[in-house]
Amino acid sequence: MANTELQDAVREKYGRIARTAGAGGCCGPDSPCGPGDPITSNLYSEAETDGLPAEALAVSLGCGNPTATIELEAGQTVLDLGSGGGIDVLLSARRVGPTGKVYGLDMTDDMLAVARENQRKAGATNVEFLKGTIEAVPLPDRSVDVVISNCVINLSTDKDTVLREAFRVLKPGGRFAVSDVVVLGEVPAEVRRSLELWVGCVAGALRDREYAAKLAAAGFVDVEVEPWRIYRADDARAFLAAAGLDVDAVAAQIDGRVASAFIRARKPDAGVG
Repeated sequence: MANTELQDAVREKYGRIARTAGAGGCCGPDSPCGPGDPITSNLYSEAETDGLPAEALAVSLGCGNPTATIELEAGQTVLDLGSGGGIDVLLSARRVGPTGKVYGLDMTDDMLAVARENQRKAGATNVEFLKGTIEAVPLPDRSVDVVISNCVINLSTDKDTVLREAFRVLKPGGRFAVSDVVVLGEVPAEVRRSLELWVGCVAGALRDREYAAKLAAAGFVDVEVEPWRIYRADDARAFLAAAGLDVDAVAAQIDGRVASAFIRARKPDAGVG
């Protein structure tokens, strides 16, 4: 599938989610992984979400909490790839404080509008939302301390470019701290082919070891891929059925082979790029 075709599908799907401000879930209320699905549920503590606009949580489309995978420090500059409604941007903004800066990058106009409204409601003055794609980040080389992302890199068909862009914008010694879906074994071809799942959470996911290899190829060191929530066949039934697949035939083939993972890496102190 061409990346432009996928981007158009992602814009349409996530734009609709933003316009309806649905009840959450990485694919929204009318698609395979809707509200209460096992991928997007229980990602943030009440202490973290206290004081955030309800809309930021309602359109939270992730599969983890990347801000919990790394200790952010006051004064740091953070970039969120595919920032959606802005929940991870706002959480990061609290941690880096008024002397820091957090950029949220998204390609969907409706989602950017939601994020900017959430920024206004939260009173976050150290935040800026940018329009663009994660394959072409509109920031200078060596301009950020930390790159985060939440269940977005799996949506790109050009992940090598995404990871090279993350490496490029990081300062030497900068950190990559991402939540993403990974696969731990072979996944049936019909799942990979399903556009509905591409625009969701699963079909674009890399093998865990392939993810690590691509990060290393981009120049990163200290690479870790840590699955923390592994999905069983019963977890998959709802999104498989909604995608028009034979639930009984496919579910058993992906049992235990799909997981949400924390993915961490570092740009070398003397790195180039």
